[in-house]
Amino acid sequence: MSQMHEQSSSVTDPMYDVVVVGGGPAGATAAHELALKGRRVLLLDRAGRTKPCGGAVPPQLLRDFDVPESLLVAHIDTARIISPKSRRVDIPVGDGFVGMVARDVFDEWLRTRAANAGAERRTGTFTQFTRGEDGVAVISYTDGKSRSGEVRQVRARMVVGADGALSPVARQCVPGAHKARHVFAYHEIVKSPESDSSADFGAARCDVYYQAPLSPDFYAWVFPHGKTTSIGTGTLQKGFGLKEAVAKRRQDTGLDRVETIRREGAPIPIKPLPRWDNGKDVVLAGDAAGVVAPASGEGIFYAMTGGRFAARAVEEALATGNPKALANARRSFMRLHGQVFWVLDIMQSFWYNSDNRRERFVAICRDKDVQKLTFDGYMNKQLVKAKPLAHVRIFFKNLAHLTGLATA
Repeated sequence: MSQMHEQSSSVTDPMYDVVVVGGGPAGATAAHELALKGRRVLLLDRAGRTKPCGGAVPPQLLRDFDVPESLLVAHIDTARIISPKSRRVDIPVGDGFVGMVARDVFDEWLRTRAANAGAERRTGTFTQFTRGEDGVAVISYTDGKSRSGEVRQVRARMVVGADGALSPVARQCVPGAHKARHVFAYHEIVKSPESDSSADFGAARCDVYYQAPLSPDFYAWVFPHGKTTSIGTGTLQKGFGLKEAVAKRRQDTGLDRVETIRREGAPIPIKPLPRWDNGKDVVLAGDAAGVVAPASGEGIFYAMTGGRFAARAVEEALATGNPKALANARRSFMRLHGQVFWVLDIMQSFWYNSDNRRERFVAICRDKDVQKLTFDGYMNKQLVKAKPLAHVRIFFKNLAHLTGLATA
């Protein structure tokens, strides 16, 4: 953790109740909810930043966060998973759907909603957290509208660090943040092929590849977004050729013949940090807090949930004057989703670490009980407990695969 420096220079901007650093789903949600509480909020976000993201959101997100379905660019009704031996399993979503969003449009809608609720928006890049002589937090940032890169400062009673993986706010303010583990992700946004194209592509189907040449320990994907499609991969292994893997996937599926719109790469966290606050006036949310689901890499829903809990914790701390309330952000999130993250972490650690195990994992996914419980859990964002016999059947099927009694 970087040492805090005393700040003696004058700061012309008035005091904010909260400065939110980062305008992705977590930061924009936190800014929106705090503005609705009547707090003076500054939302500070870098311009032109879009992270690699499959863009999948469950219907639960639309309900929980009052997001209009019109923001969805595609409705997915099938997930296809492909094993190391190229065996395919198509898993129907069932009665619901998986929504897909275009992150540039979706994130901007969230930021605009926060502004409409009363949050002030500024474009800039966070550089340093310091304190004034009175102990109040001072946020320094490079003004995104200044040609000379002018550094400006604002004062804040509370700070929400929602500035993504490798968060500078986290690294400067929260002990242990530098120890976070990350998947290195890369994707290419391409123009979706026409319906009569010869490409191996489904406009309402997400394809997930568990194949070592594409990812040695995670997965590669083809996720349609209506007029565009995300083709990407991720890995924990440094030095793995992510761009080469995506190029191979495009060539093998015929998607190398469509136009490439943009290319993006970034680290993605795979485990929640053990601590999200500094015990005084800073709390983390979203990727900065590590809330991307292991195994699946799903992050948008969990980022917005983390942003909401961060906002509630900040509001409680401001209302009561007790900074210990900031710890409630992590406590509330883990109480609701910690068990799911624990199960997914075990799943990734065990089933993803060799092609033999991944072959067996895909074989298990052919099972109808597994398929139904998986999507029930995805739609409702909790482990499904309603069908104990189904869980018993899955347990014995897993045991058969683990012992080699079942064929992959």
